[in-house]
Amino acid sequence: MAERKAPKVKEKLDPESEAWKQLPWRKFEQHVFRIQKRIYRASQRGDTRTVQRLQKLLMKSEAARLLAVRRVTQDNQGKKTAGVDGVKNLKPQQRKQVAQRIHPKQWPQKAKPVRRVFIPKPGKSEKRGLGIPTRDERARQCLGKLALEPEWEARFEVNSYGFRASPLLSRCYRSHLPRHW
Repeated sequence: MAERKAPKVKEKLDPESEAWKQLPWRKFEQHVFRIQKRIYRASQRGDTRTVQRLQKLLMKSEAARLLAVRRVTQDNQGKKTAGVDGVKNLKPQQRKQVAQRIHPKQWPQKAKPVRRVFIPKPGKSEKRGLGIPTRDERARQCLGKLALEPEWEARFEVNSYGFRASPLLSRCYRSHLPRHW
């Protein structure tokens, strides 16, 4: 019986994959969150110059760029969806190159075209068009989202919960509970 079991030998990852895994992701997230908090507070004060300066700082930050690439290539649900360039999976070295390419100074004047896919409408025989951008473009969009989200989160109404990035359910429940208890 012992001969039938598969050997419990761990496969060694290549050094690039190991280096990508060993990056200090928690520190990157803390760094980005700290800048986002500063953007949020400056937006609440109405200090637009500081908001723009901090957004620029966040967009140029290597931590934010690496996080954006990680979200697009590993965390998102559509991580294996190819754009018009046909790229589905990226190796760790390619991910680092994407992080370098999405620096705002390297952005092209015009975005690349999207891949058009037609998907069925629910309950109908019609189809609607869906544009799928390239991997680099998705990473740029994610980076922009990291910079813009805190500014607009500060401007939303307190009791507005539709189309929010991360509406806290506890706040929603507390605002709708009767106050007699």
